[in-house]
Amino acid sequence: MNEVPGLSRAVLHRARISRDARFDGKFYIAVLTTGIYCRPICPAPRCKKSNVRYYATAAAAVAAGYRACRRCRPEVAPGSPAWLGPSAVVRRALRLIQEGALDGGSVDALALRVGVGARHLDRLFAEHVGVSPVAVAQTRRLHFAKQLLDETSLPITQVAMTAGFGSLRRFNEAYRAAFRCTPSARRGRRRSPVTSGGDEQVSLTLTYRPPYDWDYVAAFFARCAIRGVEQVSASGYSRTIRLARGHARLHVAPVAGAHALRLQVWRAEPGDLFEIATTARRVFDLTADPAAIADVLSADPVLRPLVFQGLGLRIPGVWDGFECAVRGILGQRMSVGSARRMTERLVQRFGDRIAAGADGLTHLFPSPARLAEADLTNIGLTSVRSAALRALARAVRDRRLNLSAPAEEVVRALGTVPGVSPWVVQYVALRALGEPDAFPGSDLQVLRPGAARRSPARTAAAIEKRARAWRPWRGYATLYLWKRAADGGAAPH
Repeated sequence: MNEVPGLSRAVLHRARISRDARFDGKFYIAVLTTGIYCRPICPAPRCKKSNVRYYATAAAAVAAGYRACRRCRPEVAPGSPAWLGPSAVVRRALRLIQEGALDGGSVDALALRVGVGARHLDRLFAEHVGVSPVAVAQTRRLHFAKQLLDETSLPITQVAMTAGFGSLRRFNEAYRAAFRCTPSARRGRRRSPVTSGGDEQVSLTLTYRPPYDWDYVAAFFARCAIRGVEQVSASGYSRTIRLARGHARLHVAPVAGAHALRLQVWRAEPGDLFEIATTARRVFDLTADPAAIADVLSADPVLRPLVFQGLGLRIPGVWDGFECAVRGILGQRMSVGSARRMTERLVQRFGDRIAAGADGLTHLFPSPARLAEADLTNIGLTSVRSAALRALARAVRDRRLNLSAPAEEVVRALGTVPGVSPWVVQYVALRALGEPDAFPGSDLQVLRPGAARRSPARTAAAIEKRARAWRPWRGYATLYLWKRAADGGAAPH
């Protein structure tokens, strides 16, 4: 498909010439004479306009027979923007694929999640993306494999399995078809510094579309960091994470001179890296398109100055859905300092202790099984909060609540847990699921923006009505209001 929905060829040509990083990941440039496709920021000399073709996704360029550029490395480009294509179904499906919906699931299941049949989803992808959902997912896996080949010293067999290929033979065939060389030949030509696997450090580059307000994200994490589990310093953000087979430590920090973050992971098994990298992209909101968000929110007179003062605001996520729900229950109607101290007591009493690393991290966040039968009143919690936490933990432990399920299922099931308020449900949707339209409308900081402070009688219903104009970015509107509260001395959640 030689077109990009939403952008004319004239706009595409101007973006190509400017090499503006804000267009990185929004489209790809293919060159007829070389058979190569590139990112808009590629430093290669410009070619004739007549030799250029444009594609909405890397998968579409691959399907057209082009191979990835070795200079700009399309495999590390930011994910497809949320506005891609005029179809809301396609936009949502692309986002779910980027989050791993087809890594272990089927196209039928993906179609069910977006509310259409599998055949119709294939037709929509053919019309708006140019390739099938499976092709998009395979390109994502191949790009991650290429990144592992370039940036780590993992054996090629482990690279294949980590990227989700069932056999080395299938990986070699797919890689050769996409990149016109074998994985072993690519590794022999790499120039990037590499890191080791196993118990040693693995380092990966995670790119984003600028601007990115790292200072805001770091400050948000710092305000609610749990001692022993998280740490925020001048060098970046560190934390422990629980894995299916043990645990790992990670560190995330900006890359100087680049629109990227560096993800460093210790003690993770190679098979966990794909999920860790995908989750890190969600936690740091790296696929957002700041320009599209600003266009909508700046139309509101209350939000307009906040948007212009805080371009590049991102959703600071929480690594695990259960942890986020616990934080939400502890944080509702409580100051951020009090909630943090209460959470730290919970971690010190019921979290698993691990050997401290150089960053001083000593604990894993408590598991659902541990909290399900714990006596929580002896750490200062009210009986109501204790009961809500136990009900949540038991629902997750007994698999009545799957916080890794599709967002709609999580929101519906979480709302049935005793003691979990609608605010907590939307808080989890925003920070654990990365839903850009999640809206904790009953939040006190949301209920008192600008005019609301001059009109105390403004109700939650009135704010809900006003917030319709913020869709589909109500989650970012919430963050701007929280940011103003923090700048004004109040403590957001």
